[in-house]
Amino acid sequence: MLIEFRVKNFRSLRDEQVLSMVASSDKSLLDTHAADTGLKAVPHLLRSAAVYGANASGKSNLIKALQYMRGVVVESAALQPGQTFDRLQPFKLDATSVSQPTEFEVTFILSGVRYQYGFAMNSQRIVSEQLLVFKAFKPQRWFERHFDAISGKDVYEFGPSLKGAKNLWEGATRANALFLAVAVQLNSEALRPVFEWFANRLVIFNEQSPLSPHFSVQMLKIEQQRKAICEFLRAADISISDIEVATKQAMVHTLNFDLATGKREDTTGEQAVDEVKFHHITDHGRAVFDLMDESSGTRNLLFLTGPILDILNKGQTLVVDELDTSLHTLLVQAIVRLFHQSLVNTGGAQLIFTTHDTSLLDAYGLFRRDQIWFVEKHPDQSSSLYPLLDFSPRKNEALERGYLQGRYGALPLLSSQTFGLRN
Repeated sequence: MLIEFRVKNFRSLRDEQVLSMVASSDKSLLDTHAADTGLKAVPHLLRSAAVYGANASGKSNLIKALQYMRGVVVESAALQPGQTFDRLQPFKLDATSVSQPTEFEVTFILSGVRYQYGFAMNSQRIVSEQLLVFKAFKPQRWFERHFDAISGKDVYEFGPSLKGAKNLWEGATRANALFLAVAVQLNSEALRPVFEWFANRLVIFNEQSPLSPHFSVQMLKIEQQRKAICEFLRAADISISDIEVATKQAMVHTLNFDLATGKREDTTGEQAVDEVKFHHITDHGRAVFDLMDESSGTRNLLFLTGPILDILNKGQTLVVDELDTSLHTLLVQAIVRLFHQSLVNTGGAQLIFTTHDTSLLDAYGLFRRDQIWFVEKHPDQSSSLYPLLDFSPRKNEALERGYLQGRYGALPLLSSQTFGLRN
């Protein structure tokens, strides 16, 4: 489970921002909305968190930061020597930040062990990297790496708890690769859980990694999983009695264009194509619809249902930008409540999402006060992330009204002249 994510100097997140999933001392809804870790330092972790803020406030940048960190962990070992991180974007609106590295750090629990892993980087190289492991209350420093500008080399320090061919892994780690990723590629079993947390236990959906029908469609081909998806859709008041997937051979035309050479290649051939059919039953009859005959909301819910059921089963951490897109507020509530049901969420799965749906703030029993976060854009265009708890709200406080009245900030500043409004 995710404990904490820290980021500094990434896009609009100029100063260090911290998203914490550590539950406060509040005992309300603790049994359902938080998971018992068994660790004294972090006894309970939240199962969900919602992030609010105006358009262009930086909410999406928070998710992109975690996504970028994940990408560097998973992909850096495969980069070619000298290959740069072209997509890295530090805060560009002051000269100091542009010249400083971008910093990421994640703390999480896996199999009862707390890991704290982070690195700093610029577009050319990894500047520093470190891993702390808490197998007891006192941390073990497994490794630390930093770039020495005078010698032009990376300097490593290894703790006695990290076993394996450390000198081999160090020698194989290029400037643009993470030691963690290279060591795992070279069969470090001790470091593998850290790498696999990023690769297999962190799932992110946003504009850069949009929902795809493929995962849910593959689940529909398995009887038990198909029944679970259909049951969830029926519970969402969608009149679907069954979903059928038929795989057929079809002629598919493919166009490939090589940007480097300008060469265009057209190919046509037979490929296996999945056809999804929705069986509807109402009081007035039956009907079968193709996938594109369904509403965008139904399609989005289907594409999301498969991954959510799988994530709940595996105990993964799901991060979604704008969860409420094309979904009714009651459906969003139903999804959040799934993560709060201990009988369904048996593996410690977590849901972190951004939203503009303010009605969720006052939905009965949906959130504890420590599950609400805000992102605000400042006049200098930097973004700040902060929790609702900073305002010490009362337990019965009308959060939606307070937010819309500006009590917690993170609202758009609308010009009455521009929008033709009158007082």
